[in-house]
Amino acid sequence: MANTSQAKKRANQSIVRRDRNFSLRTEFRNVIKKVLKVVAAGNKEAAKAEFINAQSTIDKIARKGIFHKNKAARHKSRLSAKIKAMA
Repeated sequence: MANTSQAKKRANQSIVRRDRNFSLRTEFRNVIKKVLKVVAAGNKEAAKAEFINAQSTIDKIARKGIFHKNKAARHKSRLSAKIKAMA
């Protein structure tokens, strides 16, 4: 348990950051699921539109340091490949 005021503040900051990171990770998973759902439905135009939205969300999360930039690039690449394979 935190004894000093500095340690208490750090503990509170840690809790706030954890909650924020948790919600961003959830958002990351949800945008990927949305794209995969549209791809499974077979609608290429809708898949492209969802992918554009997903790209900006994934990039935003990588910029904030929640995920490494290579992980973000890997996910974007795999989603793009699934959309291109729909032809």
